[in-house]
Amino acid sequence: MVTMNTGKKDKKLRVQIIDLADRDYPVVLQGRLGKDAPAGLYALGETAILRRRLLGLICSIQCPGSIVLKTFDTIRALRDEGVAVVGGFLSPMERDCLDILLRGKQPIILCPARGLKGLRLGEKARQAVDEGRLLVLSAFTDDVRHTTAAQAVRRNNLVAALADALLVPYAAPNGKTWTTVHAALARKQPVFTFDVEDNAALLEAGAQPFQLLSVQWKNGTGTINEQLMRGFED
Repeated sequence: MVTMNTGKKDKKLRVQIIDLADRDYPVVLQGRLGKDAPAGLYALGETAILRRRLLGLICSIQCPGSIVLKTFDTIRALRDEGVAVVGGFLSPMERDCLDILLRGKQPIILCPARGLKGLRLGEKARQAVDEGRLLVLSAFTDDVRHTTAAQAVRRNNLVAALADALLVPYAAPNGKTWTTVHAALARKQPVFTFDVEDNAALLEAGAQPFQLLSVQWKNGTGTINEQLMRGFED
């Protein structure tokens, strides 16, 4: 593993380069992505978060308003339970979800669809990096300075492959997010979504309904889906 500066603005923050031979490289990526697994990862923050059980958050950019509200309520509950969440947090709704998560104490992994050089982090995000609870992780080199649709797909595939389970508030049928989610379902990864009419196709494809239930698990008591939390217990 080697380190490098991110730039003048965040000169105190250093990027770690994790290659395939490094102990911090998630072996699950090779198993799930095969030849498409990134040869290296660029990490800013606490890499130990990669060894946590992770819930992936993936959603189409165009999301029905009723689902947006359900998502915010769910993210607050996940935050309060201390569930570690990995996502791209690119769309307006996802950025709001990141803001909610940053108000908690649980670990977060942010996966941008571009290189880390010149990436601007807000004050709360930089503070979370300093506190060791936010990891910024990218599969893209420093010369990739802008986000494209193709890069967003690669990023979503990375998020899905890292996750022990996926929360997909909404995936537009036959869209790019849909393709990523179907690949996860084909790998037998648990995928959860809201049981609403807009998600009928996703549920029919094999996603499980996500409902907020009062359950107890090893980190406390809260309102988290019972099936999902079973997957986060040792």
